[in-house]
Amino acid sequence: MIVTTTNTIEGRRITDYRGVVVGEAIMGANIVRDFFANITDVIGGRSGAYETKLQDARDIAMREIEGRAAALGANAVVGVDLDYEVVGDSMLMVSVSGTAVVVE
Repeated sequence: MIVTTTNTIEGRRITDYRGVVVGEAIMGANIVRDFFANITDVIGGRSGAYETKLQDARDIAMREIEGRAAALGANAVVGVDLDYEVVGDSMLMVSVSGTAVVVE
């Protein structure tokens, strides 16, 4: 499955559009992770715990759009857009959308 943020795939021709596919993942962050993230915010640096959670959520959402595209008979997803949101006080949401297509 080809997945790309571009609207075309160089060297490939889109022969059919199968529809919009969306994948979402909402991940909770626990109180210990929040505590250490707050310390990181105060002293500076990167929050590895949150980066890992974001990566997990992104991977889940990407797998979802690939699965939904395959179910529509597509072999690629173009125009992929990734959005990140904070839900409540400690939930991280990643939403991925794109257009399922058939390419040759």
